[in-house]
Amino acid sequence: MAEATTREAAPAYAPPVPQLGTAARKYVTEFISTFFLAFAVAVAALSGSTFVPLTAGATLMVMVYAGGRISGGHYNPAVTMAALVRRRIGVPDAVVYWAVQVAAGVVAGAVAHAVVNPVTVRTLTLSGHTRAAAAVVELLVTFALCYVVLNVATSKDQPGNGFFGLAIGFTVAAGAFAVGGISGGVFNPAVALGGATAGLFGWSTIWVYIVVQLAAGIAAGLAFLALNPGDK
Repeated sequence: MAEATTREAAPAYAPPVPQLGTAARKYVTEFISTFFLAFAVAVAALSGSTFVPLTAGATLMVMVYAGGRISGGHYNPAVTMAALVRRRIGVPDAVVYWAVQVAAGVVAGAVAHAVVNPVTVRTLTLSGHTRAAAAVVELLVTFALCYVVLNVATSKDQPGNGFFGLAIGFTVAAGAFAVGGISGGVFNPAVALGGATAGLFGWSTIWVYIVVQLAAGIAAGLAFLALNPGDK
């Protein structure tokens, strides 16, 4: 009977995989997801789609699920402001997040405009009552968004829940359907800057969006701390 012989299996060659540091992974994730959020919104708006609110909410939802475990899934300077007040991010990280988010929004707006290449763009420029109304609704809905993010994604009472992405995405979609006709339904300084780059918002009044949205982030962070004193 022939003897059975065995041979040691040759080790499979595995090429080295480049590893990014923890901080770099967070910043790259924030850039990628903020870019696709701002890009999707700008392309939908420039092409005249009636589903801009759904586009915004759905894109944010999937990006939160995709990158939330790496960076926290902010993709919004107002949310980063709320997380800073809530003490879930330090000042150095927050500053880099803001820079990365703004850069991603501006690049996304430029790319969206180049892709759609519209003959004309309807630019929203705020004045008088329209400016006040837009400021109020952006403040309220951005507060709601940041408040929801802090409660579903950072609260110790809901560890590892599976609905955080849905809650965050639907907050944006609901807000955009409700007040999109007044302010454009932005709720995000990075998206606002991307929209201005694409020609959707007037640069002369873009400061209104940025100021009230960041203020809403601060208010949401303070509200969370007041309502959850034991959640540090």
